[in-house]
Amino acid sequence: MYSILLFLHSLGRWAVLGGLLYGMSRAYQGWFGRKPFTPHDNTTRHTVATIAHVQLMLGYALYFVSPLLRDFHLRDAVHEPGTLFFGVQHVAAMTVAIIVLTIGSALAKRQSTSEVQFRTMALWFTAALLLILLAIPWPFSPFASRPYFRLPH
Repeated sequence: MYSILLFLHSLGRWAVLGGLLYGMSRAYQGWFGRKPFTPHDNTTRHTVATIAHVQLMLGYALYFVSPLLRDFHLRDAVHEPGTLFFGVQHVAAMTVAIIVLTIGSALAKRQSTSEVQFRTMALWFTAALLLILLAIPWPFSPFASRPYFRLPH
């Protein structure tokens, strides 16, 4: 089960990033182009938030079955940067990022004009993306290096 969750979570990263970039593209184009907020934009807003929530749930499931975190204790993790990253920093930053994204999505849905809807979506999705980019264990990360894709084994 662990390797399947790890594979799905690794794949989900790209779905979240792609969805956020697409959603931000629509939001910035709509905001600066003074376009109407269409049903497609609303579906994009909702779909990006849904994909992010699924990814977060996969991450939580992975957190609880990960051999890396099976015997996690914060006092010991201070000496193990990878364990500290996945045990505290990654899960906390990703949770905050999805909360930010969710708030932005909910606020954008409730705005009265297209311009404010797009602006709200653009700014909150951008903040969420920045948090996500900081918390991903990229291959070049000094905190915890992981490959771009994890295959099930």
